[in-house]
Amino acid sequence: MKVAFVGLGVMGYPMAGHLVKAGHEVTVYNRSVEKAEKWVKEFGGQYAVTPAQASKDSTIVFCCVGNDDDVKSVVLGGDGILAGLPEGGLLVDHTTASAELARELAEVAHKQNKGFLDAPVSGGQAGAENGVLTVMVGGEKECYDKAQPVMAAFAQFTQLMGKAGSGQLAKMVNQICIAGVVQGLAEGFSFAEKVGLDPDLLVETIAKGAAGSWQMENRYKTMFAGEYDFGFAVDWMRKDLGIAFAEAENHDVQLPMTKMVDGFYSEVQQAGGNRWDTSSLISRFKG
Repeated sequence: MKVAFVGLGVMGYPMAGHLVKAGHEVTVYNRSVEKAEKWVKEFGGQYAVTPAQASKDSTIVFCCVGNDDDVKSVVLGGDGILAGLPEGGLLVDHTTASAELARELAEVAHKQNKGFLDAPVSGGQAGAENGVLTVMVGGEKECYDKAQPVMAAFAQFTQLMGKAGSGQLAKMVNQICIAGVVQGLAEGFSFAEKVGLDPDLLVETIAKGAAGSWQMENRYKTMFAGEYDFGFAVDWMRKDLGIAFAEAENHDVQLPMTKMVDGFYSEVQQAGGNRWDTSSLISRFKG
């Protein structure tokens, strides 16, 4: 299939590469041409100088950029994805953005006889590189059925959650849950250090019980070691939590624990940890 990928960041770069490995004809776009040239040299395919050119003649265009404003800048306007995407084509946005924007773009695409899915991902940089992401999707089933076999190149699991915006709402829940889990690990592991427990023996034991989690098994060694360069950055986590807070306010939902943890992440930023991964919450206990 002829597809395009817009946005070659830490997630998009390997995701687009998996599409090539799966046999698709891929054209990429990135604001930095140097990054696009590097990608083409590594994976083949070709790059375009605008999102519209990348989308031309494509059956599906995938997008993974930073935030709502970034999505608008690459999707709308004369040089945007929708300007180049043929009628009947499909835009799949993997950016973690607002549900409101997803609904707006779905309406714009529908008026142009084009499809749209909001499809944020979970699994981090490692999940993207290994092709094992989880994708939460909002939109029409017909569009999902068209995109799912192609997304399988970089995703181990995809789920249609409901109408447009539902994928973004599911991602908000995902981030809320992660915030609580990581704070719990930070406190628990800090306690374990203070009382002299062996980290490996501890996690080998409690990970098999009710306290077990992906975060525990994959981050405990680096958390104990004070190493935080292994995943999703604090800056991006706070951006995602901000989206969740805005949505929660719209529905009069209280998120007291999540707001507390967001404040802790703010402290990590103030200590210079903007690009540390989310497990860096434990740094607050290390002095």
